[in-house]
Amino acid sequence: MKSIKITPERALSIIVQPLITEKATLISEKNNQYLFKVRKDADKAEIKAAIEYIWKSENINVTDVNTVNVKGKSKRFGRFLGKRSDYKKAYVCVKQGQNLNFTDIKLSEK
Repeated sequence: MKSIKITPERALSIIVQPLITEKATLISEKNNQYLFKVRKDADKAEIKAAIEYIWKSENINVTDVNTVNVKGKSKRFGRFLGKRSDYKKAYVCVKQGQNLNFTDIKLSEK
């Protein structure tokens, strides 16, 4: 995977939110992977650079990124039909022995 330079604004806008579910917890314990909801226009190299930038103080090394486009479900609200938004999910694999701490993120000014 190629390494790219990324601006701090772009890095913070790529990662929308971490997905913390029962399935995501099992995957992180078993495979050392973390799940994130990311922007639909982000590619794998940008996701890798964004994760490494956000957790730069902990010296996190991303080894692999897999992405999945999730289609929104059709829902019914009374007599009206609606649809949830489509989104992109990223499975981020970090180096063995490293952990991502979601509670204490320190963004560097450099």
